[in-house]
Amino acid sequence: MSVVLVSYNTCGHLRRCLGSLVNQSDDVIVVDNASTDGSVEMVAAEFPTVTLIRNPRNVGFGAANNQGLAVAQHEVVLLLNSDTEAAPGAVNELALHFVNGVSAAGGALVDEAGAVQPSCCNALTAWAVFCEQTLLMKAFPRSKLFNPYWVTHRLPTDRASEVEQVMGACLMVSRQARFDESFFLYCEDTELCHRLRQSGKILYVPTARFQHALGASTSSNRAWAIGMYNAGKVRFFQLHRPCQTGLVRACNWWGALLRESLYRLKRKPDMVAMFQQVRRWNSADPPLPLDAREP
Repeated sequence: MSVVLVSYNTCGHLRRCLGSLVNQSDDVIVVDNASTDGSVEMVAAEFPTVTLIRNPRNVGFGAANNQGLAVAQHEVVLLLNSDTEAAPGAVNELALHFVNGVSAAGGALVDEAGAVQPSCCNALTAWAVFCEQTLLMKAFPRSKLFNPYWVTHRLPTDRASEVEQVMGACLMVSRQARFDESFFLYCEDTELCHRLRQSGKILYVPTARFQHALGASTSSNRAWAIGMYNAGKVRFFQLHRPCQTGLVRACNWWGALLRESLYRLKRKPDMVAMFQQVRRWNSADPPLPLDAREP
């Protein structure tokens, strides 16, 4: 069993993640996207048996995972966020479900208190984007009509369920799988699962648990993260449902305007400014970070 971790300025989380993998995998690969927080030095000093790939610039989430997949020693590979920690036996539990006819599998992501986070979904549709951006999804969280995307809360907690996609934070695939590198961050897992679903089942395995510090790498720039997420959705539709791309882009714009208006009523100028920026980025992708640009 190989495990690939993409690292970007999450040194403390990465240390705990690697510690949780001791005795769970004999082939751990860390792909570092030009971190400046000592992540590379920590891995080299404290985990000398880990394969360490040091990128001179931030190549993005999907491209970095592809680098790890290319050097993985085993046929089955777990792609794991650096801000996760595997519970004892979780990696093996997930691997037990990766059998013939299964093309991907994901475990349960939980917060520090043990509450399960959304981590598996139905197919991404224009209706799902509309419900998300108009806040119908939040207003009616238990409605299959108005919350058609996230399904984690509807699934059994004691056995595996077949789903359309699982999140890239904890995604088990064969080492032949590859992300589309036109995605820099967000929705590359949606696109990969869309392709993998055509060749086999995708399973959500709630008995394989992984603690997850959601958004550790992007929490410092929320506007940029939302803009990249919206851009990722648009890119997915450009590739697989091009006739709906304009509709999705319009939903993203109106969704940002709705949130901007609500925060204006709440007198939160920082949030108003944030969603104004999200709207400005709707017609073109947000700029890549400086450390991701070609020299």
